[in-house]
Amino acid sequence: MFVVATAGHVDHGKSTLVRALTGMEPDRWAEERRRGMTIDLGFAWTTLPSGATVAFVDVPGHERFVPNMLAGVGPVPAALIVVAADEGWMPQSAEHLAALDALGVAYGLLAVTRADLADPGPATARARAEIAATSLGAVPAVAVSGLTGAGLPELRAALDRLAAQLPAPVVDDPVRLWVDRSFTVRGSGTVVTGTLGGGRLRVGDELELAGADEPVRVRGLHCLGEARPEAAAVARVAVNLRGTPRDRLGRGDALLTPGRFHHTDLVDVRLTGDPAGDLPATLTLHVGSAAVPVRVRPLGPDTVRLRLARPLPLLVGDRALLRDPGRHHVSGGVRVLDVAPPPLGRRGAAAARSQVLAELDGRPDLAGELRRRRLIRAGALIRMGVPVPTGRDSPAWAASVAGDWLADPAHWRQLGERLTEEVARHAREHPLEPGMPVDALRQRLALPDRVLVEALVRPPLRIHAGRVGAASANALPEPVALAVSRVRAEYGDRPFRAPEADRLVDLGLGPREIGAAVRAGALLRLADNVVLLPDALDDAVRVLAGLPQPFTLSAARQALDTTRRVAVPLLELLDRRGATRRLPDDARIVVT
Repeated sequence: MFVVATAGHVDHGKSTLVRALTGMEPDRWAEERRRGMTIDLGFAWTTLPSGATVAFVDVPGHERFVPNMLAGVGPVPAALIVVAADEGWMPQSAEHLAALDALGVAYGLLAVTRADLADPGPATARARAEIAATSLGAVPAVAVSGLTGAGLPELRAALDRLAAQLPAPVVDDPVRLWVDRSFTVRGSGTVVTGTLGGGRLRVGDELELAGADEPVRVRGLHCLGEARPEAAAVARVAVNLRGTPRDRLGRGDALLTPGRFHHTDLVDVRLTGDPAGDLPATLTLHVGSAAVPVRVRPLGPDTVRLRLARPLPLLVGDRALLRDPGRHHVSGGVRVLDVAPPPLGRRGAAAARSQVLAELDGRPDLAGELRRRRLIRAGALIRMGVPVPTGRDSPAWAASVAGDWLADPAHWRQLGERLTEEVARHAREHPLEPGMPVDALRQRLALPDRVLVEALVRPPLRIHAGRVGAASANALPEPVALAVSRVRAEYGDRPFRAPEADRLVDLGLGPREIGAAVRAGALLRLADNVVLLPDALDDAVRVLAGLPQPFTLSAARQALDTTRRVAVPLLELLDRRGATRRLPDDARIVVT
């Protein structure tokens, strides 16, 4: 199936032509049929000579219903432009064409209707000249009469040729179904319709309603009036939603593949049409079937920032248009350049941003996004519409640096250099600490996640006990190392004698210095102000193993040639480590 939207001035025979081609009534409302004027969107379909199916989105032509027209044209890849031979090119012909051009529609046909009432030549020549200057370029033209049927076979053949020109849809894309109609069916509940431009829908799928937190589930699918287990792009679909109230969604909402779209109320875009400086402060943005008021901030000659009245699920590269509803004027088309732009708080930020945007073309670019954003999660890029290759398809420079975090290679190298500098600075300012806390480093480097700090650590640095410092476990500040060497010189031949508190001070070992030495493994702390050399434990076990087993505290103290101040905490430490075991009578044995 392929989908075509009609376009053209009011009363030029769009609905009559669709009716003649399909045998179906596109006008859904009795008021439309009574007045003979399309007010809202209509839908019909037919099979072409090749066997292909074409579905029509019939749009209203009156200027009062241009928003309805844009809701139908927005998601559709091709257009059937209708001009009456007896009236020729008219104001709404021009506005509809401007809308198609703004949306970048590149495939279409010209049907010159009412060819039984006037020579179609002049109308055809004028219309083709107008169309040729737009994104549609040169289009085939067919003169027809919906009343007599003349030219309908030729139009069907032209539609077949158009179908062959359309690019193949991407059926593995995430789903973004812009809702153009919602209603309730008795016994089934809420039903929405839209043009499925990409992806695939299946009964039972869980989707996300744009702007809502809770998921919705597909209860049933209809395509061309028939129930289907699944539907693939491009297609007109009706989706029955399980347990979703009718008032929860309507035209302009979207059903989405969960987790694949960034909801944003701020976008930077490139404008085609009116110069950015000539735009009014407020306009309406039309994208998909949505129409949202926006505030406009010019940034460059053809770039603007739009603040949306409500968030929309937009992607880099999306096409949309800006319209001034007060003047009934299409201000121009826009191509989305950035769906998560940076704030512009500082003086000169807008001018700098304009220079950045001047280099963007709206095509997703992983290397460029990493260069501009420096550090970002892969999932965030995917939700912006930027593909992130994985596995063998992923270039080395785009490999994750930690978890799903991606980084610009140059920025990542700079972060590594800064980390080394920060750790060295911290060591100079805090010589007795065993390294810089990971969280402090994260804040200094302005990193959003501590795993990034851990990923940046490289030898000769290491992470130990939540701190980043020198890889050598024996690294000590020079004053502490000198004090420890004094202890070893004075007590090396008396390994179980501990310096008294005043002697520790004389040796240059205050509480902070002792803490640094203990963390480095240069001293063994038994209790407050009770420290031994680190090999004292093994030596003590050897001495105690030579005693008659079991042995008492007094026997241990005498064998170790130490005081009760040292012996009690030393034996308790040996108990905790399993080197000795305390018996019920307070005697101990060495555990072999």
